[in-house]
Amino acid sequence: MATVNQPGLNHMDPSPHAAELMARQLKGENAAVRELLLALSVGFMLPGPLPADLQRRIDGGEVESLHALVARAEQAGLLLDGTVIGPARHALLTVAPTAKVHALQRELVTCYVEDGQPLGDFARELARGGLADLRVAAELEHAADKALEHDPGLAYRLYDEALLAGADETATAARRAQAAAADGDLDAATRIIDTLLVSADPPDIRRGVDVAAAVWAQRGMLARSADAYSWLGAARLGPSAALAVVSLVGCGNRAGADALFSADAPPASPTLLAAAMAGTGKGILQSLSGDPEQALPILIHASDMLNSSGSALPLPDTPAAIAATMALHSGEPQLAEAVCKAATAAGQGGNAAKPRLFLLQAWSAMQLDRVDDARLAMNEASKANHWPLVPRDQFLRAALDVGLARRTGDIAELVMAWERARDAMLHTSVDLYSLLPWGELVITAARLRETRRISHYVDEANRLLSRLGDPPLWGVPFHWAAVQAALLSESPAELAPHAGALARAARTSHLAAVLASAGKAWVSVLAGSFQPADVEAAARALNRMGMPWEGARLAGHAAARTEERKDMVRLLSCARDLHPQSAQGGNGSTPGEPRAGATDSGNGLHPDGSGLSEREKEVARLVLEGKTYREIGETIYISPRTAEHHIARMRRRLGAENRSDLLARLRLALAAENPPQE
Repeated sequence: MATVNQPGLNHMDPSPHAAELMARQLKGENAAVRELLLALSVGFMLPGPLPADLQRRIDGGEVESLHALVARAEQAGLLLDGTVIGPARHALLTVAPTAKVHALQRELVTCYVEDGQPLGDFARELARGGLADLRVAAELEHAADKALEHDPGLAYRLYDEALLAGADETATAARRAQAAAADGDLDAATRIIDTLLVSADPPDIRRGVDVAAAVWAQRGMLARSADAYSWLGAARLGPSAALAVVSLVGCGNRAGADALFSADAPPASPTLLAAAMAGTGKGILQSLSGDPEQALPILIHASDMLNSSGSALPLPDTPAAIAATMALHSGEPQLAEAVCKAATAAGQGGNAAKPRLFLLQAWSAMQLDRVDDARLAMNEASKANHWPLVPRDQFLRAALDVGLARRTGDIAELVMAWERARDAMLHTSVDLYSLLPWGELVITAARLRETRRISHYVDEANRLLSRLGDPPLWGVPFHWAAVQAALLSESPAELAPHAGALARAARTSHLAAVLASAGKAWVSVLAGSFQPADVEAAARALNRMGMPWEGARLAGHAAARTEERKDMVRLLSCARDLHPQSAQGGNGSTPGEPRAGATDSGNGLHPDGSGLSEREKEVARLVLEGKTYREIGETIYISPRTAEHHIARMRRRLGAENRSDLLARLRLALAAENPPQE
């Protein structure tokens, strides 16, 4: 009998090349060793069972015993502890005909099935290796179903592998799309759903429409989500009725929402997920009622239940995001931040929902005048998953950039952020849950004299609120934004309807009452006929409603317009209480009055050699932006007289002969502070 060793081949050579060469040369009387090694390479294990044909030949004495075959394979260095070494395994599987390999794999699957053993990860290996077998496909599909709600990324990969093994593409389409959407891959989800929805009698159609609605919403087109549910119809809507409410109310169709969903109806099933969905629909409808304060607790309970369920179901909007938006509309940014943090930690809504939750955290921080926290949350949103921000989230991010630039007084950055926001507007539309960012852009458009570019969207927002009966919870912040824009534009005609809306809402909304009072205070300040005590009360009320920057701005503007020094000091003190960042970098002087020489060194220069104190550098930047004494004072909460004093002292220190010379020297001084990088 021939031996395994072939002429010229050293079986003691441990190199991978030698093992591969030896495996390829197994032929003739060594064919039985080859058959054994191929079976083990495919996945059979010692001591058996082995492929039926090989086992028959061993049992019939046609080849050596299994013990002898194993010994010869081990002697040749091709088998170690019952496992074919890597290079030999690769060579055997490469040389063997594909049909032969697949036949052995199917026989192995039969062994697993007859023994009642799951294939586990072996099924994935078989599918990726090209084996088409419905039993393998079924096991992969079952594994994907189990992972769908909790690990959609894994589920999507398993469904793809099931397709490779022969699963029905149409039957799995809705679940595959759900997995892709929950993982954040909107393009893949859209392609799958489009194919499903145009097929004749599509299976799992309700799930498919849920995914389509979620994708449309994330693309910033909530009306399309509503259209999808209307197309599905009440008869097929079932448990998705609550999700239809999110879309229909969001685009202003209250009647359609009432026709599909009853807030008093029990959940479709006693599960956490069903209860969370029912609570979401009920909370949204409650927010439109005469008692909207009950809506927020309902939405928070729904968010808590969805967190506990661990579901990553893609939704038009998550209960956490809606609850946070309601909290922001109610003047409770701290609560909004807490809800978003809890939902993010629980993975509510999967990877697709993470960016929005982070951005709402950022909005809460911005409203609370915590600029650094806002920027940190925005950065987290950008890296929350593998995909770029969806249009809805990109729009929210652009509005945040605008809001932060406006609050920090950086005109150059505000102009650039506005241009980015204008582009983001083109990729989204107005809906109920986006009124906060639209309000921010309304104010900025007035500030930059760009109102004409946003007037169409303002009209759409007003029509949306009108269709819903102008609900105070949703309408008050937008009307407040419109009031501020009208004040900036000095347009009484544009101010009147929004001021009237705030006054009407003040009967049932505490926030509306505070904003209406603040609006009156602003008008009195701009008219130059105000009482400092009234302005301070309005400013501090804004602070209590989670608007410290707005309150400080009101007090600062009033301080710049008062003639009485004691009133100016009082209002500046109020502004700095509410917006302490404005005092950072100051010289510790009493508000409104600089302390001469406080930062001078022996030669009259600041220790960094620029000749300017930190406060003077701040004033210098504003001077170079072209601001007047009054505008400088309003920006950093000092009096116009103090701003003038700073500028006069800078002129003396820098030896400037006139204003042009001063501007040139200020540029050089600030350039010395921030030299160009190599």
